[in-house]
Amino acid sequence: MARTPSNMLPLGTKAPDFSLLDTVSDNTLNLKDIKGEKGTVIMFICNHCPFVIHVNSELVTIANEYETKGISFIAISSNDAENYPQDGPDKMKAHAKTEGYSFPYLYDETQEVAKAYDAACTPDLYLFDTHLKLVYRGQLDDSRPGNDLPLTGKDLRQALDFLIDSKENMATQKPSIGCNIKWKVTS
Repeated sequence: MARTPSNMLPLGTKAPDFSLLDTVSDNTLNLKDIKGEKGTVIMFICNHCPFVIHVNSELVTIANEYETKGISFIAISSNDAENYPQDGPDKMKAHAKTEGYSFPYLYDETQEVAKAYDAACTPDLYLFDTHLKLVYRGQLDDSRPGNDLPLTGKDLRQALDFLIDSKENMATQKPSIGCNIKWKVTS
């Protein structure tokens, strides 16, 4: 499996707006309508990536814990569904139900949202404050498929706790590592 690092969008960047199909509810959702009261986690994920499969349970646990604290979670798949049909909207809906996602799972068919966020890999995680300014981007934790480190979500949890407590996060932010986003081939 290829190991692609995230691009580490500059802190303070304003979250690019979007309106995308939520494969769970079959509604089009806009960022401004689903952002959290205290913050918003945007996760670029997909169904088939071993790195995402490895962290799915912890993403669900963290979302369930922090949604009650005013944090919104939004998952987006930007993979080319034509060449990777396992990442298409119909499979996304089934996957979200199987994994127990409490958050929307949006389909970025044009890949414009992934480009606007400079997303590079799955999972690629971003945390924005109440004003949709970037305060964290990077890894969930140090655990990867096959490295035998426990899955804790410590890096994202720490960033969430700092945000909720209105404290500046001075911790080193490490890039996420995962499969590259499956970009459409343009001629």
